Amino acid sequence: MTKIKIMSVRDEDIVYIESWAKENNVEYELTKSPLTEDNVDEVKGFDGLSLSQQLPISEAVFAKLKSFGIKQIAQRSAGFDTYDLELASKYDIIVSNVPSYSPSSIAEFAVTQAINVVRHFNAIQTKMKLHDFRWEPSILSQSISDLKVAVIGTGRIGSIVAKIFANGYGCEVVAYDPFPDAHIKDIVSYQTTLQEAIEGADIVTLHVPATKYNHHLFDQYTFNHFKKGSVFVNCARGTLVDTHALLSCIDSGQIKGAALDTYEFERGLFPSDQRDKKMNDTLLQQLIDREDIIITPHIAFYTEAAVENLIVDALDATMEVIQTGTTHLRVN
Repeated sequence: MTKIKIMSVRDEDIVYIESWAKENNVEYELTKSPLTEDNVDEVKGFDGLSLSQQLPISEAVFAKLKSFGIKQIAQRSAGFDTYDLELASKYDIIVSNVPSYSPSSIAEFAVTQAINVVRHFNAIQTKMKLHDFRWEPSILSQSISDLKVAVIGTGRIGSIVAKIFANGYGCEVVAYDPFPDAHIKDIVSYQTTLQEAIEGADIVTLHVPATKYNHHLFDQYTFNHFKKGSVFVNCARGTLVDTHALLSCIDSGQIKGAALDTYEFERGLFPSDQRDKKMNDTLLQQLIDREDIIITPHIAFYTEAAVENLIVDALDATMEVIQTGTTHLRVN
C-alpha cells in the first residue's frame, strides 16, 4: 500500500486527509511540524511527501530525501517561493503546488478589505470602543460605486476582483497585466503600463505572483504615482511591497490607507501563535497598531472550500508522480 508523509498539518486539514486517504486506499502519517534537518529522517520509508512549508529547505534535506527514494514534494499552497527549485531539480525531486484552490475566497476578501479601508472601519471601531458615537468628517467616506479601481494582475483571482467591483458595485475598473484576459475586456480597461493603471485610481489591488524579478515591485517610485488619498490592497505576496515605502507614503498623505494580508517578513510568523512571546518585529507591530492599515495573517484564502481543495489537489499530485513519474502541477 502507498504510504504518504503529510507535514505541517493543521487541525482543519485532518477531515479532508482522512476522506482522501480512504477513497484512494492510501496509508498516511501526519505531523504538525514543518520539514527540517532535525526531522527529515521521519520521511524514510514513505513513498510520497506533502508539505505546507514556510521555511526554506536546505540542500542537506534535499539530499536525504533523494536517498530515501522520495521523488516529489507536493506543496499545499499556490506560492512555492520558499523552495530552491534548482536544488530540488539537482536531487531529482519534483515540486508541485496548488495554483488554484479557491480564487473566489481571496477575491472576496480583497474586495471586503478595500471597502473596509475606504469606509474607515478601524477608526469607527476605535470610536465605538470609546463610546464615541458622533458622526464627524474623520469617518466620512466615499461611495464605492464612485471609485475607480486598478487591478494589477488579472489571473484567476484578479479577474474575479475586477468582476466584483465592476458588476457588483458599478465601479470603473482599469487593469495591468502583460497577458490580458479576453474574458473580462468588456468590463476592464487594460493599460499598457503599471504606472498608467495606478495613476488616477482610488483603489489599487495587487494580484500577481512573487518572483525574483518583481521583488519590491511596489516601491517608493511606484507609490509616488498613486492618486493622492488612494487605497492600496495586497492579498498577493508580501515581498512585492516595500513596507517602509508604503508607510512613508501613508504618512505623507499620498496614500489614505492599506489593507495587507501579506507582509514581506512574514515567514515564520504567519501562521503561528505569538501570544506569549515578545514581538521583536517592530515594523510588523507598527502595521498592527495603525488605524489606517488593516493587516491580517495571510488568511484571505482561509475558507472550508480552499482547505479541502489544497489537501485534495496536493495529494492527487503526490499520487500522480508516484504512478506516472510527473504531475501537471509541477513547478520545476
